[in-house]
Amino acid sequence: MSRVDAHHHVWDLTVREQSWMTGPEMDPIRRSFSIDDLAPLAAAADVTATVLVQTVGLVEETVEFLEVAASNDLVAGVVGWADLAAPDIADVLAGLQARPDGAYLKGIRHQVHDEPDVNWLLRAEVQRGLAAVADVGLVYDLLTKTPHLPAAIETARAHPGLTFVVDHISKPVIGEPLEPWAGQLRELAGLPNVTCKLSGMVTEAPWSTWKPADLQPYADTVLDAFGPSRTMFGSDWPVCLLAASYTEVVSTAETLTATLNASDREAVFKTTATHTYKL
Repeated sequence: MSRVDAHHHVWDLTVREQSWMTGPEMDPIRRSFSIDDLAPLAAAADVTATVLVQTVGLVEETVEFLEVAASNDLVAGVVGWADLAAPDIADVLAGLQARPDGAYLKGIRHQVHDEPDVNWLLRAEVQRGLAAVADVGLVYDLLTKTPHLPAAIETARAHPGLTFVVDHISKPVIGEPLEPWAGQLRELAGLPNVTCKLSGMVTEAPWSTWKPADLQPYADTVLDAFGPSRTMFGSDWPVCLLAASYTEVVSTAETLTATLNASDREAVFKTTATHTYKL
């Protein structure tokens, strides 16, 4: 079965620093990563299409990612960044989509989990920006942690015409109690316009000692809440390398979904992402 990796990154540290990459614990990934680095790993895992996701809050990076998508056969879509709070957000989105490579733009994301205000999503200017994202037919990726979930629920409910994708299952700390994360994620899953990425879990667990069994309760919660048709696999490469190789992330996802039938596994590893991002 060919697969879609619905969440990975690239960066070139000779072009710009990654401001989130602080502390010596980040040293294993403190280098440049390109599509050429990912390609053999993807091929070995039967990944034939990917979604390239923003890492910094700059439209310039989005343009670079669109150029990456247009220049190779692996990247099928881009989730970029635009300033949701800007008065000209609609014009910015229109400009990106009007580029020769603009069809690769599938969604927009912001590092909501870095905002000191857990209700940042509910600000009037951000809500207007989200409406603009919906108006041009793009998806919105939710990068949140548990404290941000109440605002995410209210936001998804306020924009029924906008498809939201929860990145990294909203980053619960693996090993801590499932609540309140699980209950709030289930409430979010109760909204039909929300899907979820089964991604980013290995780096929310103890990096050197985690086991697939540690992740299973969280994966089970996601699959039970969203169902396979609204759950998609993402590697979070190369961030995942802090805790696991690309091969280990894929094999762990296989383990976490082992009880699903073939059709449901195909949804998680391919069709949910294909449909959600219109790849």
